[in-house]
Amino acid sequence: MEHQSTPPGVVVTESGFRAAPWCRGGHVQTVWPYLFRLIPRPRYRRERLELPDGDFIDLDWLGPAEPRALVVILHGLEGSSSSHYVRALSQTLADRGVSSVVMHQRGCSGEPNRLARFYHAGETADFQVVLEHCRNLLPGMAVHAVGYSLGGNILLKRLGEDRDGPLPDAAVAVSVPFLLEVGARRLEHGISQLYQAHLIRGMKRSVAVKRGRMPYPIDEHTLSRCGTFEEIDTCLTAPLHGFVDAHDYYRQSSCRRFLPAIRTPTLIIHARNDPFMTPAVIPGPEELSGSTRLELSRSGGHCGFVSGLSPFKPRYWLDERIPDFIESRLPHHRP
Repeated sequence: MEHQSTPPGVVVTESGFRAAPWCRGGHVQTVWPYLFRLIPRPRYRRERLELPDGDFIDLDWLGPAEPRALVVILHGLEGSSSSHYVRALSQTLADRGVSSVVMHQRGCSGEPNRLARFYHAGETADFQVVLEHCRNLLPGMAVHAVGYSLGGNILLKRLGEDRDGPLPDAAVAVSVPFLLEVGARRLEHGISQLYQAHLIRGMKRSVAVKRGRMPYPIDEHTLSRCGTFEEIDTCLTAPLHGFVDAHDYYRQSSCRRFLPAIRTPTLIIHARNDPFMTPAVIPGPEELSGSTRLELSRSGGHCGFVSGLSPFKPRYWLDERIPDFIESRLPHHRP
């Protein structure tokens, strides 16, 4: 049912997702595909894209020789083309005749990037470079984008920014934090602390690798003591990327304030029981533009959305909903 107070043109509705009866709760929905989903690694073709500041990012391509369209995929924090949700979407799109290219954030492709800086939730310039590259490489082809979690925040922020540059023809954002500070606070409590600890360990490992290759501007002892996102964003993310502190980073980089300016046809998929954040991050209808459709579900966890009657034959709803939306935006599509 659509929200009764929704402004004209805006769609906020319950999604068609129904959680599997054996996979209930935000944590189970989140962890199940991460631990138990078996997806062969697609045979990506890797391309290294040089950036204007002397750094690089790696792109992993997959798809038919003559695709119907191209989808740029933005992974989440510490993700890559090996992440289960990225592999699943890449292969599903290829099976439907659509190519994809996974944009690795700096340092996430298996090789450290050249500069001291990394990536963050508000960094949209690299995404713009990738879009320009795709437009030049495939002139005339429809180029869409799908972002998960941190990648979804980057995508939505870029769609709503007041700046020149290419935009995708349509977009899908999944499990987006919307308000980064609220998400950071949520991960300091309960079982969600396990996700925080896992992600922070990965960030510290990345710093350790880079420290062995170059003089590094972040104090090793201070970084080793960081145990929350607020601490690591104050110690690492903010100084490396020009923010005053974690709060300044969260304020400038959260995508929620950019949502009213989005003009690209955009689908946002979100679960109310996402354990990476609270329902308070979910934008109201008055914050959305007429180009946006927000689909909410009671369950689904963080990038999970597992359905099906048996754990031996699970269904992964995102593999159906995202390609369906992409196909609906293609020329000559027949519903």
